[in-house]
Amino acid sequence: MIKVNIKAKEGNINSIKISGHAGYDAYGKDIVCAAVSSITITTINVLIKLDENAIDYVQNDDLTITIKKHDEVTCILIQNMIDLLEELERNYKKNIKINREVS
Repeated sequence: MIKVNIKAKEGNINSIKISGHAGYDAYGKDIVCAAVSSITITTINVLIKLDENAIDYVQNDDLTITIKKHDEVTCILIQNMIDLLEELERNYKKNIKINREVS
């Protein structure tokens, strides 16, 4: 299962960590993993093109995105990414789980 952990404070999303494998199909054939990768990498790429200081990201076995700026464009793009991931979660409940931590 893909796990998405979203950390927010005072109404701002501060970080998103994505880990795991969907298990929908074999590695290289898993449409849920492909969708999550496409959604997140597209969002990261556009944010960096608009403002290279808006986010930091580290990709190892997991992907961690740290939101450094909370301007309107960054917030809209991050929320769009989350909305798309939530749509996947609604359609593939056994393969992706989103958890929010609000402090």
